[in-house]
Amino acid sequence: MGSGKRAKAAAERAASEDQATTAETGPAAHPEELRTTVEIDIAGVVTFRASARATPAGIVSVALLLAAIMVPLAWASRGRAPGRRRF
Repeated sequence: MGSGKRAKAAAERAASEDQATTAETGPAAHPEELRTTVEIDIAGVVTFRASARATPAGIVSVALLLAAIMVPLAWASRGRAPGRRRF
């Protein structure tokens, strides 16, 4: 954790490294790859950086996985009426 000038210098250094890495690797491995970077600075004392990459196929896969989990849960919870519980 840095503050003030150190944090800004570290952020600039990380940004230049990201640009150098992107320039070295060339185009993305997948033509429709989605990339994002988020940087959160809290009162100039703490800086959090996160980046993510995804492809449309990956997003569809996650949606199918969640559906495979949530649909059976919905079916199981429908079978239990609130007034018919037996202990």
